Parts: sequence; C-alpha cells; structure tokens
Amino acid sequence: MGEKKVSLPAKLINGGVAGLVGVTCVFPIDLAKTRLQNQQGIQVYKGMLDCLAKTVRSEGYFGCYRGAAVNLTLVTPEKAIKLAANDVFRQKLSKDGLICQNFSVLWKLPLWGEVLAGCGAGTCQVVVTTPMEMLKIQLQDAGRLAAQRPMAAPAQAAAPGPAPSLVAPSSQAQSTPPPRPSATGITMELLKTRGLAGLYRGVGATLMRDVPFSMIYFPLFANLNALGRESASGQADVQARAPFWQSFVAGCSAGSVAAVAVTPLDVIKTRLQTLQKGAGEDTYRGILDCTTRIMRREGPSAFLKGATCRALVIAPLFGIAQGVYFLGVGETVLGLLG
Repeated sequence: MGEKKVSLPAKLINGGVAGLVGVTCVFPIDLAKTRLQNQQGIQVYKGMLDCLAKTVRSEGYFGCYRGAAVNLTLVTPEKAIKLAANDVFRQKLSKDGLICQNFSVLWKLPLWGEVLAGCGAGTCQVVVTTPMEMLKIQLQDAGRLAAQRPMAAPAQAAAPGPAPSLVAPSSQAQSTPPPRPSATGITMELLKTRGLAGLYRGVGATLMRDVPFSMIYFPLFANLNALGRESASGQADVQARAPFWQSFVAGCSAGSVAAVAVTPLDVIKTRLQTLQKGAGEDTYRGILDCTTRIMRREGPSAFLKGATCRALVIAPLFGIAQGVYFLGVGETVLGLLG
C-alpha cells in the first residue's frame, strides 16, 4: 500500500507538536548541558547527574526548567521550519518530487541532494533558533552563576592582591541576591542597548552548528529508515512504509550521531552567547578567539563538554518526532478543523 503525501500544514503541526512534547521531556538535561559547557574555572558541577541533583537541591524541581517557557514558545516555529524546509528542499531536488510521510524523501534523491536539503533546512531555522537559544542560555546559566558566587568568595580572599578594605560592606549588600533574570527583561535590555542584532548574537556560530547537524542528520535518517525496504531489483521499495520501530530507532540513532559530531561547535556557540560570566571566566571576541582561548586554557577535551547530554537530548527529540509523524497528529488535527 502506497504512502500518502503529507500536506505542508500537517508537517508544520507535526513538527510543532513533536517539539513541544520533546522539549518538555528532555529540558532538564539540556539545562545541565548548558551549565557544564559554560564551566571554565571553578567547577560547580562534576557531571550531568551532579548538576541536576544540585539544581533540584538549591532551586527546586522547577529550577531544572529555567528557560523552558522560551523554548516551548519558540520551539514550535523552529522545528516546524526545520522539518518543513527539509521536505521542501528534498521535493525540489528529487527526480520525481514525491515525499514519504516521515519527513524523508524517496530513495531516488541522490546523496548530494540529501546533504544540500539538510544544509538548506539548517540555514532556514536559525531565524528562530538564534534568539531562542540566546534567551534560553541566559536563563539556564543564571543558577550556575549564583551557585558559583559562594565558592568564588573564599578563593578571592585567599588570592594575593591588595589589602582588603577596612570598611565592611553592609549586611544588605552581602545578603541580597541578584535579581532573577526573565526572558522579557533580557529581551528589552538587548533591544534597548544593542538593537535587534543583540538577539542575534552568535548567529554565525549557530549556523556553524545547525547546518552541519542537518547535513548529517537528515541523510543519515533517510538511509537508516530505508534499510530493508528493497524490491527484487535491488532498488528501494518506495511504496513500502517503514515500521514505527524502525523510524524511531533511525531518528534516535541519526540524532545522537549528529549531536555528538557537532558538540565542539555547540560549546563555542554557548560560550559566545552567554552574556554574564563567572569569576575568572573568559569573554570572547568571536568564533576564532573563542576556539583559540578554549584550546589554550582548557585543552581539546573542553570541546566535548556536554556531549553525553546533547546525545540524550537530541535522540529522544527526533524519536518523538517520528512518533508524531507516524501517528499522523497533524493530519488528525486538520481533519477535525476541516
């Protein structure tokens, strides 16, 4: 039985629903990834589990969801643009223009076309991804900075330098924590001080991460999803629909491989987009400066910080996307509305 062609509105709904469900499930791991990647001098967290445990202890369970509102608001257009753009590019580049349901094109699309379609999808999504990541990172990292302050104080007191002031600071200055940042406050401050360009800080690094990710993910998923669906002539059977388990495993596998492969680029992007730095932490002038400083001060292993977290975040996201597409959520919604 042949696969029906999925309309663009259905793809957009499927991508949006998949993004919402996926982000809700894996956001705490993404928060741990951001905090681990931003650690430079003082090591507040020893790993992902330690980070999550300390976050729950100091900020409560919902502290693990700092910045989730931004993600949940913008992930729908981001995932919708990414998946729909990949489908559109695949349709234009394929020989016959036919598209399978699980956001993968028929086998007749050549490998260079698959890579080019992924490149186009990654480029399109940064319009939404860059400001979303910019705001999310500030909110996620605020807890790490707050936890670092008590640890930094003894180190600063022990460090050689000028004699401390004989005038002690007021008790109010010592005990009053900095105000908790909000997405609205950060947005208004950036627009007021830096204009729209402030929200798109790190757009080059975001492109450097997302374009290679899509160039790896989409072709790898399409090929894994087509395994075992061959006719007697040895060609892919384009009429056969992959079973759900195969699409799910293909999505998780391709997502994990792509996520780990671009982790060094994600570290650079996270460092560049972080506005507030902790004690003794570097600020960077650009991609090359960031790469050089990380290599010199922290070594090559720093570029793989958060790699496990990224794999654990991305794999379920795309596995869930496969479930949404397989169940035809977008088509069901359009059917109810129609």
